[in-house]
Amino acid sequence: MINLSIRELNQLLAKKQISTAELSSVYLDRCRQFNPSLNALLHINNDINPEDLLTANQIDGLLSGIPIIHKDLFSTQGVTTTAGSKMLADYAPPFDATVVSRLSQAGMMSLGKANMDEFAMGSSNEYSYFGAVKNPWDLKRVPGGSSGGSAAAVAARLTPVATASDTGGSIRQPAAFCGITGIKPSYGRVSRYGMIAFASSLDQGGVMAVSADDCGLVLEAMMGHDDKDSTSIKTEAWQWQAPQQPSMKGLKVGVIPGWVEQLKDDDIKRSTEQALKTLTEQGAELIEVDLPHADLAVAAYYILAPAEASANLARFDGVRFGHQTSQQCDNINAMYRKTRSEGFGDEVQRRIMLGTWALSSGYYDDYYCKAQRIRRLISEDFKQAFSQVDVMAVPVSPEVAFKQGDKSDGVNMYQADQFTIPASLAGLPCLSMPVQPAKGLPVGLQLIGPYFDEQVILSTAAQFQMVTDFHKQMPEAFV
Repeated sequence: MINLSIRELNQLLAKKQISTAELSSVYLDRCRQFNPSLNALLHINNDINPEDLLTANQIDGLLSGIPIIHKDLFSTQGVTTTAGSKMLADYAPPFDATVVSRLSQAGMMSLGKANMDEFAMGSSNEYSYFGAVKNPWDLKRVPGGSSGGSAAAVAARLTPVATASDTGGSIRQPAAFCGITGIKPSYGRVSRYGMIAFASSLDQGGVMAVSADDCGLVLEAMMGHDDKDSTSIKTEAWQWQAPQQPSMKGLKVGVIPGWVEQLKDDDIKRSTEQALKTLTEQGAELIEVDLPHADLAVAAYYILAPAEASANLARFDGVRFGHQTSQQCDNINAMYRKTRSEGFGDEVQRRIMLGTWALSSGYYDDYYCKAQRIRRLISEDFKQAFSQVDVMAVPVSPEVAFKQGDKSDGVNMYQADQFTIPASLAGLPCLSMPVQPAKGLPVGLQLIGPYFDEQVILSTAAQFQMVTDFHKQMPEAFV
């Protein structure tokens, strides 16, 4: 049952071959059994009562009765939402995030909350106050971040689907490291209301699942304009149209040869090249394109994102929101310092300091404004590229999942996002799909589409998955 798609599970529920209670029990049992070794979940909803939501007689949509896990930065009413931080360790929101409420209205059952890098800052999921998440394929390796808990939970089949968020690659990189499919939609496609902010102009909610088809079904239910979010874009309702045949005839796929050459391992290179060959065998035409300013993306991102984090996290001062120090303080400034030093981890403090510095007098023009100009140039580069191609296929990460503790140097960690950040700065829809493993570990290929064209990347991935089975492979310890 744990290897069935959403459509297959829906058929079993609709035909009353299983009940919602039985389905949720299967996954809850796996959560209880395997989470101690993975640390992927911060909360398991042991009190779930599927029959309170719907009965087997009420299966009236593809998502009705399907279990889901939410990344722990999506607010869930009455259920602790920590963003992986001590600062919010006891916070139980009085409302649901729009993403949560829309999926609940579609009939999905929340099994719990997924662990994550603190305030979504990290590329390894080693920066959670509640401990590091382990990669199901090798418990000594990282699952990627910041949505590593969601990725590990899907890869180990603790859930068929999970919500996630992506600021600079936090859906795509962990999806690649864990051998699953993950999509970051266009910026503004999914409401950010109730999603604890890291960098407001970059954060975007998305989906992780086994297949592109499952991602498309869930994305369709969670997206759409929201009056509660000023960055939510008004557009016509989008409906996922799953391809019926694995034909890519006429599809123009952009590739960047220089990016493939930057891959650190020959096995990863071969996996990427083989995936591109599979696209051509399905009828796609590969066309070389260039993003001349992409090499500046990481530097620009680590000015812009920390600057926004500095502003967003200023509210957590121990008075208005979050943890408050229990130490005796002589004045309010001392209380602020002790509260924030205790409540925030090292990586969050590092980025707040960097962002505050970039926004300070004397540096704002030299760094922040210059980074914004670079962001605009990168967006223009993508527009030029998409005047020649329909979709781009590029690497996700320069390496497979690395061992825990291998990237204690922050700058070294930041470079792990070199292939994902450019599209994030441009606000484009992107997807990671599993391709041929390297040295027994998953490898992902990134698909990037034009703004607001999630259909093309999902369709390309779905057609690729019709002729390959990499997305169906499971880590042996969790079969």
